[in-house]
Amino acid sequence: MSDNHNKTHSRYNYTGSRKGFQHWKAIAAGLMVYDAVAIAFSYFFGLWLRFDFQYTTIPRTYLLSYIKFIPFYMVASVLFFWFTHMYRGIWRFAGFNELLRYACSSLAASAAHAVAITLIFRRMPFSYYIVGAVVQLILVAGIRFTYRFYTQILAQNGSVGNGTPAKKVMIIGGGAAGRSVVRELQQSDKMNVIPCCIIDDNPNKWNRFIEGVPVAGGRDEIPDIVKTYGVEEIYFCIPTAHAEDKKEILNICNETGCRMKSLPGIYQLANDEVLVSRLKSVAVEDLLGREPIKVDMQEIFQYIQGKTILVTGGGGSIGSELCRQIAGHKPERLVIFDIYENSTYAIELELRDKYPDLNLNVLIGSVRDSRRINQVFETYHPDIVFHAAAHKHVPLMEYSPNEAIKNNVIGTYKTAYAALTHGAQRFVLISTDKAVNPTNIMGASKRLCEMVIQSMDAISKSGRIDLLPFIHAHRDKVIDGQTAHDPVDHMAAGWEEAAAGEVVGSSGKIKIESIKNKERTGTQFVAVRFGNVLGSNGSVIPRFKAQIEAGGPVTVTDPYITRFFMTIPEAVSLVLQAGTYAWGGEIFVLDMGEPVKIDTLARNLIRLSGYKPDEDIKIVYTGLRPGEKLYEEKLMAEEGIKKTDNELIYIGKPIPFEVEEFLKQLEELANASYENNPDIVEMVEKIVPTFHPVGEKP
Repeated sequence: MSDNHNKTHSRYNYTGSRKGFQHWKAIAAGLMVYDAVAIAFSYFFGLWLRFDFQYTTIPRTYLLSYIKFIPFYMVASVLFFWFTHMYRGIWRFAGFNELLRYACSSLAASAAHAVAITLIFRRMPFSYYIVGAVVQLILVAGIRFTYRFYTQILAQNGSVGNGTPAKKVMIIGGGAAGRSVVRELQQSDKMNVIPCCIIDDNPNKWNRFIEGVPVAGGRDEIPDIVKTYGVEEIYFCIPTAHAEDKKEILNICNETGCRMKSLPGIYQLANDEVLVSRLKSVAVEDLLGREPIKVDMQEIFQYIQGKTILVTGGGGSIGSELCRQIAGHKPERLVIFDIYENSTYAIELELRDKYPDLNLNVLIGSVRDSRRINQVFETYHPDIVFHAAAHKHVPLMEYSPNEAIKNNVIGTYKTAYAALTHGAQRFVLISTDKAVNPTNIMGASKRLCEMVIQSMDAISKSGRIDLLPFIHAHRDKVIDGQTAHDPVDHMAAGWEEAAAGEVVGSSGKIKIESIKNKERTGTQFVAVRFGNVLGSNGSVIPRFKAQIEAGGPVTVTDPYITRFFMTIPEAVSLVLQAGTYAWGGEIFVLDMGEPVKIDTLARNLIRLSGYKPDEDIKIVYTGLRPGEKLYEEKLMAEEGIKKTDNELIYIGKPIPFEVEEFLKQLEELANASYENNPDIVEMVEKIVPTFHPVGEKP
């Protein structure tokens, strides 16, 4: 016997038994008696009124006709009301539809009364029919709405049926959604909340009422109105609001210290119903002040469907979300590759439970291991690769710079090399805005990853695979019976000789050029650059939440530090979209709106948790960490941007550099990193001219 069964059993005990006597039946029996008495009184009152409330002046013929006919009419009316379900209504929820049904039933009964008494006995005074019908409608319908009005009055006075004080709620939005929420709150006896006031920016609604609740003013008056009405919770009920308006209103509400909930955006509502159950707690991402990124998911999944997809770092926050979205759209095979078994096992269980028919392979290994990564490509031959595996923690990488190079740069090179030599169609690198004018080794390593991808794309265009160095563990790799140190152009077969000429500079060395509008036959390499991801592993939000739960303090490095933010689904949507736009060599960039101050983010999160910053929860400034800078940039100044079909996604123009020279530097850098060279940062500075390290040296 499950918990659900116990809950169901308990619910039925409340009303007795489904098969036994139920409470509403007792109410219905009482109403039948009431209706019978009310019907008899209504027509007697009509007769009595006709003769000036003088019983003795009522003619005997009229009185006898009434007395003989009314018992039959009472029984017939009660039966008629039963068959029209007038005894099955829940009167605390009674509204216009119920009133209309009661009116139609009562008037139909009154019409039958007029015809029957006239034909069977005699014609009664005209006022008898009219007054009797009206009084009957008032008495029959009135009793059914009395309980509704009574409970509503109790709610407006701040208590519910059991006498428990109810929380006072402010409704933001006097439109259809706000009205629906107000109505549901008024009718519910379980939520223990009452709508006490409504906020709307339309002055025409001010000082008027919606469902009996006053429209108290606009957004600028929210703090004062909260104090006046003693508001404890605020419900944001404008699903069509623009992001900037929502951010401004929620920031004002945030200052009041009230708990906040919000309806989802209109595009998220499954149907036309607006329910209080759809309200969710306001999250930090609601305060970012920009529209959520929207992509053509149909276009994305058309190119995913039927393909073998490899996701490196598939157990991480971004990688696992990629796997979730890919798994639901019929890939031929999904291969998850990660070195950390715990999170990888978790996403495997989740996907196998949700998609039992998914052709899923979950593999453990490191992108730094050439033999392992080549084995994966040889076994599964992925069509599309999403490369999310990387070290991303800035301060930790400052103290382990060689590891950043090994894992990020060399790992990317080896994975891209395998994709190129095994004929993958597309390779998408997940990069970061920290790669722009980097001040830390993590950002510099990601810029090197972008340069690796641009180089690989140039090699893919030209077919000059002989230029690729065999780094570290590559050396013992055997391809087509030949050792890797004797490189063979495995991609030259079937390629146009002219392709190489289109990417060869005047010096004879391959250079990164603008992408040509020509047919591509090799692997397309692109990078996707975005900012901090809310809720991802290592982001500030989980850290702040843990500090708040512990009672503080919340630590912020600097009061002026800013960052760009997006949600995990947005980041993944961008990565997937890049796969459809890819032509090769691009760096895709999301327009993330305005940067957000981390200090503001921390204060908002404290308020959303029901506390006051600097009073309940202290904020402590700890100073910038090694390699950290005050602000991030989306693009280097020299890159420039061009638009895509998605107005929130741009393409950075590749910065020209000599590929052959870069590959030689990369080989030296790899050897130095595996030797744990203490001068690795200085070597990176020479390769990445925009890298200017700051902060404490490791």
